[in-house]
Amino acid sequence: MAEKTVRVEVEAGVAVMTVSRPERVNAFDLDMLKALDAACDAVETNSDVRVAIITGEGKSFSAGGDIKAWAGMKPEEFGHQWVRYGHRVFERLATLRVPLIAALNGHALGGGLELAACADVRIAESQIRIGLPETGLGMVPGWSGTQRLVKRFGAQIVRRMVLGGEMFSAEEARANGLVDHVVETASALAEARTYAARVATRGPAALEISKLMIAVANGEDNGAGVEALGSILVAKTGDLKEGVAAFSEKRPAAFKGEW
Repeated sequence: MAEKTVRVEVEAGVAVMTVSRPERVNAFDLDMLKALDAACDAVETNSDVRVAIITGEGKSFSAGGDIKAWAGMKPEEFGHQWVRYGHRVFERLATLRVPLIAALNGHALGGGLELAACADVRIAESQIRIGLPETGLGMVPGWSGTQRLVKRFGAQIVRRMVLGGEMFSAEEARANGLVDHVVETASALAEARTYAARVATRGPAALEISKLMIAVANGEDNGAGVEALGSILVAKTGDLKEGVAAFSEKRPAAFKGEW
């Protein structure tokens, strides 16, 4: 079942999303993309969730897109059903209302690194490798590898991975800003839970608004964040209450400039 390929477990305000296709090193097919989309729904609609973690089942975080899942697609199918849909799902993950921590328990390659880049904080185990090997297959990163990664990590490090095919160890990745913390093997999820518990003690409204403002400052936002902030502010005003009441009562609104 598709939903079993991305599990969501919530405890003490922390949602853990586990990508679970270990027999294919957690490589994504369309069903997994749909399951990740559903996992985002589960997190977004659960008001008890203060922070989220994404990790992988087994020894890999994610090897990215499963070649068997897309290799036989027609070009238009590949562009629309695979690349554009995956891009939308990853964008949802990157713009979750709550802070997101990636617990990199294994290699994060191609789409796996693009998945990790959606997180606000990345905690990597010392044995992992990170890279964008797509051009070695004659293709390009398609799930924001040349967009979000450049904005978050800088163009030169992305050039080295995409054009030169360079792979980085966890320590090299930390030195280049690709991950935030390096921990011992088999401890990424535990460390992520500890970090998440600290985040969960902070003001949830302040966290959500701060995350939006940081995205805008970093050039990642297409205007949705600004409109969300404005809408949240307006929703609390007396003027909106008056406008809705006037509409319901079929009368002219008497706005007073009330916040």
